[in-house]
Amino acid sequence: MPRTAAPPAPRTSPVPRVADSDRRRTSASVILRSVLEHGPVARSTIARLTGLSPAAVTDHCTRLTALGLIRESAAPRRSNGAGRPHVPVDLDDSRFVVGGVHVAVPYTTVALLDLRGRVLACREVKHRGTGPYEVLARAAEGLAALLAEAADSRPLGVGVAVGGWVDRDSGTVVEHPLLGWREVAVRELLGAHTGLPVHVDGHARALVNAERLFGRVRGSRSVLHLFVGNVVDAAFATHDEVHHGPRSQAGAVAHLPLAGGTEPCSCGRTGCLQVELSERTLCRRAREAGITDGVNPMAVLAAARAGNPEAVRLLRERARMTGRAAGLLLDVLNPERVVVTEVGVLYREDCLAALRAEVGAERAGSVVPTSFGNSVLAVAGGAVALDVLYRDPLAASPVPN
Repeated sequence: MPRTAAPPAPRTSPVPRVADSDRRRTSASVILRSVLEHGPVARSTIARLTGLSPAAVTDHCTRLTALGLIRESAAPRRSNGAGRPHVPVDLDDSRFVVGGVHVAVPYTTVALLDLRGRVLACREVKHRGTGPYEVLARAAEGLAALLAEAADSRPLGVGVAVGGWVDRDSGTVVEHPLLGWREVAVRELLGAHTGLPVHVDGHARALVNAERLFGRVRGSRSVLHLFVGNVVDAAFATHDEVHHGPRSQAGAVAHLPLAGGTEPCSCGRTGCLQVELSERTLCRRAREAGITDGVNPMAVLAAARAGNPEAVRLLRERARMTGRAAGLLLDVLNPERVVVTEVGVLYREDCLAALRAEVGAERAGSVVPTSFGNSVLAVAGGAVALDVLYRDPLAASPVPN
């Protein structure tokens, strides 16, 4: 009789390997975030803050040091004045940069940011036309010029923030009505121009991530960001995760009805949030009032600073209506903190007061302007790439010099 063949050895399930990989990625992310928030910080303190074992912290710190993301601080600290000194680790913000691209309606902002989210260099590239190929090609040229001036820094990638409907997973602008973009493969196009990894997201979600990593509301359990520019949209993060929804369509608030609104919208209704609050509407009203003859909201702000009462009224009214929109979203989502990016609220205390008054006294303290001042657009672009880095630092892959 033929011998019975031995049963094949059971194959090892890939699940443990995947789980181990996910665990390593998550642990590295937690440690790098701890260094960002608390550095210079001793490894023993990181272990206490994160709940990871000292051995795991040491292993991951070694990996992150090898990648050039952290370094030992120059000043060792002793514990209780005895024993071996505790050598703290800190973020190494001297080696790498990320590129940031924010595509607005009239211009694109290109920037370089360090690993702390600080803007190192920035320029505006005015649009000659709004076709996606030209806009992205010129953005790539602007980035190349900034990188040439920062020859000692190595780029980790590029983040792109755009208004409208942006599918983060595919790196595509699905629809941006004001630019006339539909199904634009931004990741593919800009990656071909730059030769760098490119990450794409909506600008409200990008700014929630910026606040979560570097802003004044860091550590909040839930954050709502309301962006009011030519495009008006929102983003919501809870427990350190930004909600995207199917194909990243969450945060599309442009056509929410705004009580008291009078502007006709292209959708056929009146008083939709975006048409009521957009900078286009503000500037049109300013032109009708003889305040300015252009389309730049900063001209309205300058007129208000010069004492023009109608400019002041327009800015306060826009801030008040923005507060009404924020109150509506507060009712629906009940976030711990609300961050608003809006030109009047950013630069004028009376506009911030008008917004908070509309929100109501009980919730006014939870509403704050963006943490990033006049760098907000540059930060939005860079934050897309930095969010990817801080979520998976072991995948950091700098482009060789």
